[in-house]
Amino acid sequence: MTYGHWHYPTEIIAREGCTNKLADYCRNTGIHRPLLITDHELAETKMVRNIISGCCEADLPVELFSHIQSNPTGANVEAGIKHFVDGRHDGIIALGGGSSIDVAKAVALVARQAFPLWDFVHQDENWQKADPEQIAPVIAIPTTAGTGSEVGRASIIKDELEHKKKIIYHPKMMPKLVLLDPVLTLDLPPELTAATGMDALSHSLEALCTHTFHPMSDAIALESMRIISHYLPVAYMEGQNLNARFEMQIAACMAATAFQKGVGATHALSHTLGAIYNKHHGLLNAILLPYVLSANKDHINEKMIRMGRYLALPRPDFHAVMAWLLSLRTELNIPHTLAAIDIDSKEAERIGEIAASDPSAASNPIHFTAEQYAEIFTNAVKGTLIYQ
Repeated sequence: MTYGHWHYPTEIIAREGCTNKLADYCRNTGIHRPLLITDHELAETKMVRNIISGCCEADLPVELFSHIQSNPTGANVEAGIKHFVDGRHDGIIALGGGSSIDVAKAVALVARQAFPLWDFVHQDENWQKADPEQIAPVIAIPTTAGTGSEVGRASIIKDELEHKKKIIYHPKMMPKLVLLDPVLTLDLPPELTAATGMDALSHSLEALCTHTFHPMSDAIALESMRIISHYLPVAYMEGQNLNARFEMQIAACMAATAFQKGVGATHALSHTLGAIYNKHHGLLNAILLPYVLSANKDHINEKMIRMGRYLALPRPDFHAVMAWLLSLRTELNIPHTLAAIDIDSKEAERIGEIAASDPSAASNPIHFTAEQYAEIFTNAVKGTLIYQ
């Protein structure tokens, strides 16, 4: 299998079995007393037991923190901070999907600062409150191929008092090292393979469509989508296909690198719905994406032509991209409506207002009002998809 060792956007080692040298990588990164942060389900697996025993055998003491919800909360981060401080840890191993890695990065940012978590919400220049020398180093090991949090400078954390997801940001939050070991993703169930893979696709597709000028991100987004188009259906149908799993890990990393340019209305809505209904972020993106593309249609035609050509679609244009996207969702058994996952339109007005104020809304190709967000949401509940 191909071996990769890159230094963009951070140091990334991509190789089957690379986590076997985790203790060495920790020491090389200056971590001697790591806190392993993962979710409660992974904490019970052989994978985690092997990682802990491997570190202990290499004389690297490691403790476990796993009190994390699928849509992580401020309380989860605060509990992680307490574990980090009480255990006198000097770094973090972040293992899992986006939830675990987001919590790990937030803990690493805040644990040794003079300010609490919500003081670092991504607005104005809040990040400048942090002492960058006190941000703990993180080694990120994704076990899914979707969020790309391992190469992100932010964490998405739910404020339970306000029932809103908030972006915690610092330019130095990105992990010091990322280990892409496809072996760790082989047991990911088909439905999560589909949802996380579509999450990666939504990152690249929305990044390409944003109004921000960033040709490098555009190029990365296009190549990420080409990889996803080839390998996501294979990973879904053949879960033990190591090469497909490896390619999807790389594509997810690329997609998250691309969306540093920004995302858009799909994420503005999925953040809102995730906070209110506690649904899987990737699945929400997968359902919402065609409805948002339809609403943006008149402003993204040129980019859809470019994408269609890159994916070698027949008669590449907006309609070809939409047909490809809908076909892919069907192949992956992604529901066509939000109603299929028990979301109704009763709170459409409230959801529209919250989505319109989400930071992701700012980089959508066009400005949508709260009323327009409510309409897109309602269409996604009912399955009304018009793009002629």
